[in-house]
Amino acid sequence: MQEAIILLVLLGAMSGGEATHLILLPATGTVAENSPPGTSVHKFSVKLAASLSPVIPGFPLIINSNPLTEAFRVNWLTGTDFEVVTTGMEQLDFETGPNIFDLQIYVKDEVGVTDLQVLTVQVTDVNEPPQFQGNLAEGLQLYVVEGANPGFIYQVEAFDPEDTGQNIPLSYFLISPSKSFRMSANGTLFSTTELDFEAGPSSFHLIVEVRDSGGLRASTAIQVNIVNLNDEAPRFTSPTRVYTILEELSPGTIVANITAEDPDEKGLPSHLLYSITTVSKYFMINQLTGAIQVAQRIDRDAGELRQNPAISLEVLVKDRPYGGQENRIQITFTVEDINDNPATCQRFTFSIMVPERTANGTLLLDLNNFCFDDDSEAPNNRFNFTTPSGVGSSGRFLQDPAGSGKIVLIGDLDYENPSNLAAGNKYMVIIQVQDVVAPYHKKNIYIYILTSPENEFPLIFDRPSYVFSVSERRPARTRVGQVRATDKDLPQSSLVYSISTGGASLQYPNVFWINPKTGELQLVTKVDYETTPVYILRIQATNSEDTSSVTVTVNILEENDEKPMCTPNSYFLALPVELKVGTNIQNFKLTCTDLDSSPRSFRYSIGAGNVNNHFTFSPNAGSNVTRLLLTSRFDYAGGLDKIWDYKLLVYVTDDNLLSGRKKAEALVETGTVTLSIKVIPHPTTVITTTPRPRVTYRVLRKNVYSPSAWYVPFVVTLGSILLLGLLVSLVILLAKAIHRHCPCKTGKNKNALTKKGEMKNAKREVVVETIQMNTVFDGEATDPVTGKIYEFNSKTGARKWKDPLTQMPKRKESGPQGAAPRRVAAGEGMRPLRSASREEDELSGNARAEDASLGSRNKSGKLGTPKNRNPAFMNSASPKPHPRK
Repeated sequence: MQEAIILLVLLGAMSGGEATHLILLPATGTVAENSPPGTSVHKFSVKLAASLSPVIPGFPLIINSNPLTEAFRVNWLTGTDFEVVTTGMEQLDFETGPNIFDLQIYVKDEVGVTDLQVLTVQVTDVNEPPQFQGNLAEGLQLYVVEGANPGFIYQVEAFDPEDTGQNIPLSYFLISPSKSFRMSANGTLFSTTELDFEAGPSSFHLIVEVRDSGGLRASTAIQVNIVNLNDEAPRFTSPTRVYTILEELSPGTIVANITAEDPDEKGLPSHLLYSITTVSKYFMINQLTGAIQVAQRIDRDAGELRQNPAISLEVLVKDRPYGGQENRIQITFTVEDINDNPATCQRFTFSIMVPERTANGTLLLDLNNFCFDDDSEAPNNRFNFTTPSGVGSSGRFLQDPAGSGKIVLIGDLDYENPSNLAAGNKYMVIIQVQDVVAPYHKKNIYIYILTSPENEFPLIFDRPSYVFSVSERRPARTRVGQVRATDKDLPQSSLVYSISTGGASLQYPNVFWINPKTGELQLVTKVDYETTPVYILRIQATNSEDTSSVTVTVNILEENDEKPMCTPNSYFLALPVELKVGTNIQNFKLTCTDLDSSPRSFRYSIGAGNVNNHFTFSPNAGSNVTRLLLTSRFDYAGGLDKIWDYKLLVYVTDDNLLSGRKKAEALVETGTVTLSIKVIPHPTTVITTTPRPRVTYRVLRKNVYSPSAWYVPFVVTLGSILLLGLLVSLVILLAKAIHRHCPCKTGKNKNALTKKGEMKNAKREVVVETIQMNTVFDGEATDPVTGKIYEFNSKTGARKWKDPLTQMPKRKESGPQGAAPRRVAAGEGMRPLRSASREEDELSGNARAEDASLGSRNKSGKLGTPKNRNPAFMNSASPKPHPRK
């Protein structure tokens, strides 16, 4: 009841006085277009009612607008003063948006008294600069084909927001100076010269400016990129045109390397394709590298080569498989004759890499392409093939048709198949080639078939580069750091790390050694900061498929490891006994140097021999030059001095600049100088000497055995036994080696012997077996017995001695113009290999394959990949010599 009475009193007071209302409203305000947020539009105030009831917080406010907008709000100033400002939530544009807004401003006090007024806001026009639209506003990329005639390139267009009818012309200018481009006043961009990607820049950065009639301007960037065309023919860079080779080279031997470059690539690696246009059965060329290889046996004594030993080839290089630019070169191979006999088969060992998704019925190998009979007449020159056999070959491979020598796939080679995994995805097919007539000579042919998975991920290092530091005082075998490379491909293959370049000094060809399995880098010998402060190495990681390299920087930390060296290092001096104190004895001085210390770091002290401290050096520290002084007079008469010849040992230490604490922790080196000083007595001085008695010793020795020397015969006997055991073991090893390389003839060959009566008419036949094997040796190790380096295959276990020439530091080979024809020796780049595999030792003596590894190595020493490998020319071994006539 009391609250109702108070409310009635308040209502009566309001009715009796003036109500709350807005002052300076309604009104009209103006604001310029594109005004920033917070721009004042109109100020007003609120007149409170007679009750002085305050305005509710948040009032007054804009409750409605025509047209609807959020571009304005009411801000409080002070007390009851307010103003309408822009919010920036909507852009006020005179040309495109509404020009007049009616804002309804509403106010309410705490007792509920309200007022509503209208503020009319007019947007005024402001001159705005021209604008670029679309890609021009953010920068435009243009592409112009090289060699195009000078002329029109692009029409630049902008608009003036004030000119809605697009009637007022704009002016365009090219701000960035360029001799190759110009721009007209209406915005047309022209080229003034013919653009060449190879001769000039590959892109141009241009700044275009547009101005309106009022002088306002805007600019944008245009990037003109020159599109490279294939308009330059490849150029040959290999200087040699005539090659000399020997006959009977193994198929696959590289006899020439043809190189060329493409000017269109402009510093990038060339991707050229090589081919031989001349019909030649003797040679083939690697279309990617330009390496010319022997395709089949070259017999100097047969066919057209007997009359003309020169073989001419025309090599074609193209920058595209079809069309594009090309160039040709004529080369000649001169075949030199050797004392040889033809072989009946080119190869007896094949290694075939078959993708796991190869379809059934695919021809894997046609032995007729490799096996032949040199007999001149039938049926002696006819042969066939026996039924194939071998571990894991049943149900997977077949000779179709029988006796044809065509090996086809009939089974599943899925790499993930459990049965294939159990076999290691490796299979061996043994087939015999035999004559159809007596005496039915047979030769075993071994075909190794391996399933290859897909290579999806590259081999990469865990860092883009490595930086290690090592002190120059560290000894050999010190660990410098470790690199690590990974390959996500499965199955995981072992990695082999090696130092491809760098790490050599004047004294040592190899300063560093890297563990081929762990990638740990170690010192081979001590390093010297003063000689080489920084080593840049190129570390290479290799597995069975990929090769990756990384740069390793080894910083040598400087240490105080050099002793001071003084001149002279030893000297003889003589001084009179009456020499004055402080005199420089015979003007003697020491001049010292230190490779790793300052001249001010030397400190001089005299050790043993300075009896009664008659001598000293001045200065005794802080200089590399010091003089010998006499510090006190000699007293021979009083008996203080008795020595006339002094031997002084002078110590020169490089710790003068170190404080006491640092001197105890730092590395300090000390050099020594030896001085011989003779004191010359006064002529009146008498030196008494005591003669020494002479004693003559006569030693009589007899060769008499002493029981205390029991160990002498024991050691001699034990050494003899050990030496005898060593000789026996060496004889056994030698016998095994002879048995392995020279197997005895079995009974199967007895029927091939010639009878005594047939010797006169029998034609002796010398057969040279040529086994071609290209092996990927993906690792290196050192033999613990001989100390030589050998290469090994991490999958098959095959190994071979590394060529001593490749162990020497690599030097960049230069190809001088006009070089003399290069001789390629027989079997160049191919050596007989030995395999530690058990199945390799079970091969027959006449067709023993010394290796069965995967891949090939090209002339540059890089390992080939299965993707680039031709199954028809996989592996070969050097021919085994037969007896001559």
